[in-house]
Amino acid sequence: MEARRDPDWWTLPAAAGSWSTLELPVKAVRAELSARVWSPAEATGRVLVAHDGPDYDKHADLARYAAASICAGRIEPCHVVLLPAGNRFEWYAALPAYARGLGLEILPRLTERLSGGRPVVAIGASLGALALLHCQRRHPEPFAGLFLQSGSFFQPRFDRHESGFGRYLPIVRWTGRVLRAGRGPAVPTTFTCGRLEENLANNRSMAEALRGQGYPVTFAQIEGGHDWPAWRDALDPHLTSLLRRVWP
Repeated sequence: MEARRDPDWWTLPAAAGSWSTLELPVKAVRAELSARVWSPAEATGRVLVAHDGPDYDKHADLARYAAASICAGRIEPCHVVLLPAGNRFEWYAALPAYARGLGLEILPRLTERLSGGRPVVAIGASLGALALLHCQRRHPEPFAGLFLQSGSFFQPRFDRHESGFGRYLPIVRWTGRVLRAGRGPAVPTTFTCGRLEENLANNRSMAEALRGQGYPVTFAQIEGGHDWPAWRDALDPHLTSLLRRVWP
């Protein structure tokens, strides 16, 4: 097997920027989140929000990707918000209360502070991807685009082996409703999923359903599995292409 190579943006110069912290009370789930935010030196109203944000930065170097891509002229300057997961296996598993909190509290507060109300592009992996689409279907206004990596879009025909997961049935029921829907609140959406993953079939199925509902969908089957190295390596060109589409 060919050794994995580091992405080229690791060695590129990075745009100047600074870090800050935003405290985000979320009444819907009775919690307060502390989100780190990287902001470029150049003023901008563009915002990229990451579910599992601290892990995206620790394991996939998301802020470095953004800073290098900005410096190289590949994407427009943007803020990067590293949103922590909280009670991940509950909140991210098609939980209506978290969708309300994200769509009606967290994102409006972020956009008020960082973008003057401009909708955001959001990135998530696994359950984090599921939770983004779950929120976007219920509260579409804050979203300009979705980058969904290896989403946990469980369906009985593909994923009965996941039935021991505590919120398997709520996920399956919600996924089924989306697959049967005639139309949806379409935004540009990119899926990536590893060719070695168990989630590949359910990701293809969801991508096809959203495309049929009017979403401008891009689906990329990538090398690797359900892991951070695969998700990191897919940022460029796939996230780059989505951001260039949403932020021309």
